[in-house]
Amino acid sequence: MTIGVLREPAFENRVSLLAENLSPLLKSGIAVIVETGAGLHACCSDQDYEREGATILSREEVLNRSDVLLSLHDELIGTSLQHKILIGIYQPLYRYEVMEKWAGQGIISFSLDMLPRTTRAQTMDVLSSQANIAGYKAVLIASTLFPRYLPMFMTAAGTIAPARVMILGAGVAGLQAVATARRLGAVVEVFDTRTAVKEEVLSLGGRFIEVPGAADASAAGGYAVEQSADFQERQRAKIAETVAKSDIIITTAQIPGKPAPILISAAMIETMKKGSVIIDLAAATGGNTELTKNGETIVHQGVTISGSSSLASTMPYDASKLYGRNVVNFIKLITGTGGALHMNYEDDLVRGCCITRDGQVVHERVKSLLGN
Repeated sequence: MTIGVLREPAFENRVSLLAENLSPLLKSGIAVIVETGAGLHACCSDQDYEREGATILSREEVLNRSDVLLSLHDELIGTSLQHKILIGIYQPLYRYEVMEKWAGQGIISFSLDMLPRTTRAQTMDVLSSQANIAGYKAVLIASTLFPRYLPMFMTAAGTIAPARVMILGAGVAGLQAVATARRLGAVVEVFDTRTAVKEEVLSLGGRFIEVPGAADASAAGGYAVEQSADFQERQRAKIAETVAKSDIIITTAQIPGKPAPILISAAMIETMKKGSVIIDLAAATGGNTELTKNGETIVHQGVTISGSSSLASTMPYDASKLYGRNVVNFIKLITGTGGALHMNYEDDLVRGCCITRDGQVVHERVKSLLGN
């Protein structure tokens, strides 16, 4: 089997595999070919790949010679890929029309963002590995945009109070944001509809703000779930109270296949102090604030709002390293002796992230979005 690593579109700095990720694949008998310049933005040169045993080829050659193609995104992946196997993060619940087109080309596609969130899948969990980076970087960006200190300082000229940070959502990104903000000396408060995360928040030094009556999210794989109108009203009131006192807000709440819930209105933002900062990690699916613009940083009445949906790409080396390990572990799952393909669709992980095969969309949630 031959695996091809494609160069990503211009907006993406990561790469599916770094040179240091290749060893277990090559040892198992898999050949790896890499598009020229694929790893440059992730600090990995063509020479680095060649030293590890990969072959550097043009994009056209990689597309033609590979059995399996690795690319994080579906953009510019190629228009004619009959019967190829694609592995990446394709967001099929939002890009289901692309999936339908791939099915028509006979493509077998695996979207790793759709892996079941189980213990067995942890080593392949691309959402967690990338969200961890995003939560860390969100706090660092907020600290550079914020015109004050984060920690408390006691000086001869007087005492500077610590910044108050509010984090909406205590998933992987949210918890990393809690840990990073606390390390920088901020006072941190956290909202999440899942009371199960309360102990984790407290263990990191944050304060957990609980709104009673939330719908059970235990089966949602770490995501938020839709809440009742009554709960949403009480949640908005509690959030509004905390927003007005916050200096920095990191928002992370998303619901798979649906727009991100609007948790912070324009009216709430207008109660914040001038110089306050909001980093919205849910920007790609609409954002958690009423004013979020994906990929843009705006200022509204003195409050900076950054729609930051691709922060992992701003730390491309470590993001690619962790993502590459996730990919290698998944490839091991679909290969057998001598590096030959062995895709067992009875396996819940293989089946759970397979979107297209046999000329059709096979993932039930994606099929329902297409009306099938």
